[in-house]
Amino acid sequence: MNRIGFIITSLLVLLALLSSMLFVVDQRQFGVVYALGQVKEVISEPGLKFKLPPPLQNVSYIDKRLLTLDSADTEPMLTAEKQRVVIDWFVRWRITDPLAYIRNVGLDEAAGNNQLNRVVRNALQEEVNRFTVRELLSSRREQLMQDVRREVIEVVKGGSKPWGIDVIDVRITRADYVDAITESVYRRMEAERKRVANELRSTGAAEGEKIRADADRQREVAIANAYRDAQKVKGEGDAQAASLYGEAFGRDPQFAQFYRSLEAYKTSFSKKSDVLVIDPNGTEFFRAFRSGGSGSGGAAAPAQAPRR
Repeated sequence: MNRIGFIITSLLVLLALLSSMLFVVDQRQFGVVYALGQVKEVISEPGLKFKLPPPLQNVSYIDKRLLTLDSADTEPMLTAEKQRVVIDWFVRWRITDPLAYIRNVGLDEAAGNNQLNRVVRNALQEEVNRFTVRELLSSRREQLMQDVRREVIEVVKGGSKPWGIDVIDVRITRADYVDAITESVYRRMEAERKRVANELRSTGAAEGEKIRADADRQREVAIANAYRDAQKVKGEGDAQAASLYGEAFGRDPQFAQFYRSLEAYKTSFSKKSDVLVIDPNGTEFFRAFRSGGSGSGGAAAPAQAPRR
């Protein structure tokens, strides 16, 4: 029994020892083997690798893929016209020489991000001081990014201690005024839009009044013309009617007088509530009633004035 336990224990110890000597390097990573705190070997080829068991040798990994550094600094920068702007940017970079990177930058990607953030920040501040806000937003923005990338590459590759990295691209994602200036700009824009809107409303109201006045004038002219034409037609009709009445009444004046009296009676006694208090014998109005008739046959005169 003790022998079987010893064998099992020995096998477990052997397996643990072998597992500490074997490691796998992924194709997306560099494998860095350390011996007593010193870099012993940098492995760039993926696969199963061997090393001495700890603490004689240890292994760490560094990413060999394309990395992205996004700006986290909101400190404003000054442009050529002394305007304070906030610029967001990002950098694409990768580690090309792990040994130089470890010696001059750090043991992981975070160290490279910190160092690169400082360099890009300084380069941006230096270049932004040479550009106006309009140039940052439109005409010379591409040139600014190229100049910043060139300065960053000179820092990471030049000198006696190159960083062992390659800067692929530097891009500006946003360039904007600081909050205080942005608020002021928005207020000016809002005031300008309101001014334009009020101007358009005033112009529209003036045009509306002009159109309404012209329409009223045309309506009055149309009504006046229609009234004129109507009065003209009415006058012509009245003249023609008077001519016909005159011609007809001229043939028999007594009948004409009698007919006019009847028309006058009809007009005067048009309503049942009309009351006339008058002496029929003392006025010419009831002469038709008093006379014996007209040439075409008259009516007998009434005994007294009618009351209705």
